[in-house]
Amino acid sequence: MTTLDAPIAATPRATVATSAYVRTAPAPSLVPPLTSVGWLGRARAHLFANAVSTVLTILIVLLLVLIVPPVIDFLFVDAVWSGSDREACLPTAARPEVGACWAFIGDRFAYTIYGSYPIAERWRVDVFFGLLGFGTAWLLWLEAPRRDLGSIYFFAVLPVLTFVLLHGAPAIGLPVVDTALWGGMLVTIVVAAVGIVVSLPIGIVLALGRRSQMPAIRLLSTLFIEFVRGVPLITVLFMASVMLPLFLPETWSPDKLVRALVGIALFSSAYMAEVVRAGLQSMQKGQYDAAHALGLGYWQSLRFIILPQALKVTIPNIVNSYIALFKDTTLVFFVGIFDFLRTIEVARADPKWSTPVTSATGYIYAALVYFVFCYAMSRYAARIERRLAVGDRR
Repeated sequence: MTTLDAPIAATPRATVATSAYVRTAPAPSLVPPLTSVGWLGRARAHLFANAVSTVLTILIVLLLVLIVPPVIDFLFVDAVWSGSDREACLPTAARPEVGACWAFIGDRFAYTIYGSYPIAERWRVDVFFGLLGFGTAWLLWLEAPRRDLGSIYFFAVLPVLTFVLLHGAPAIGLPVVDTALWGGMLVTIVVAAVGIVVSLPIGIVLALGRRSQMPAIRLLSTLFIEFVRGVPLITVLFMASVMLPLFLPETWSPDKLVRALVGIALFSSAYMAEVVRAGLQSMQKGQYDAAHALGLGYWQSLRFIILPQALKVTIPNIVNSYIALFKDTTLVFFVGIFDFLRTIEVARADPKWSTPVTSATGYIYAALVYFVFCYAMSRYAARIERRLAVGDRR
């Protein structure tokens, strides 16, 4: 064998030896560390990612330990669930610690819902709640059949039925119930519903007017928006309650509730106009140019291209305005209207239920009710945002 033959003969053997270390099957999956998966992994990533997060987490846990047990004791453990008067919620030698007086809420529950609405006619309020819930579900359920009919029912049929049911119609056997007797959750829902339904279309008109090329319309829209936004809601309510009758004949002078509805609608419309204007300004000029290139007129481009995109962008701000409006309905009691919070104020002042925990229980009850309504609106808005985001990805 020559010296040239040796490396040639060794080459196949080296190739075979090297190929013995090449894996021909996938390696088995290794189990991830316990500290990186599951609830332990999520806690480590979000709560103990670094020293600052760890300190904040510990402080929050200590704060919850100090706050949560006394709250649970007050609301549930030491709470009074039954009773007919204040004696049930007063501390005694056998029970020195008394929690929330839920017996007071149970006794005054109907008053917080109906106010002074006649007991024999409260079935009309129940029917109104049912019709409103049906219309709201039909309108907000995105997969509901014939939502166009649902819109007609909600915006055209339901207001007429509401007026006939709540106010009365002697021609069909429903006695008239003066709005001074309305109160509680009935007034809160009516005021909030009118403000929510009316504020968006008027706000869109005002936003378009503020962006109009006609100086007179732009000036009037700007003056209205800036004036209403520059004064508190309580001032608008007082102005509507005092000044609105001056512009109408005495025979046409609206009652207090209608005046409050007008004030709430005008106030919320001004804020909604700015929300819609922000969405309109976010639209690029190319959107308008594309609409004109397709041969669409001004109103057609707004209806089919500009407004749908602008309103989608401003969904969080619109819902935020609705939530603020729902909570601001509590201010109508300044003009003599008994809303939900006002009925709780009156009920807690009743000597029959005068105890050290009555006021706290009433305010907690009001907070829970407002939280449920506002949280429901925010969750529905979040669902709409997720649905529209999925559509964008597609």
